[in-house]
Amino acid sequence: MFIAKVIGNVWATRKHSGLKNATMLIVKAVDFSAPDKLTGEATLAVDGNQGAGIGDTVLIVDEGGSARKILKNSRAPVRTVVAGIVDKVHIK
Repeated sequence: MFIAKVIGNVWATRKHSGLKNATMLIVKAVDFSAPDKLTGEATLAVDGNQGAGIGDTVLIVDEGGSARKILKNSRAPVRTVVAGIVDKVHIK
């Protein structure tokens, strides 16, 4: 799991049936040493019915089996999913 910022979205008119009605988002991990900074490569994630959009800070699950459970679709070709929208992060 990691925390990321939604930086874009992807529209696909043709996709696997397991992704029907799925919202696909582009996310980038948050750098905890500088929370306003993003780090690493951008990643494609499927919104797990959270309603996330561009600018949201989100909780990402990056493991196929867990991702498919969140989507309630054991046949979806998914590895990375938005599991929640983060309201606040507090680091001491």
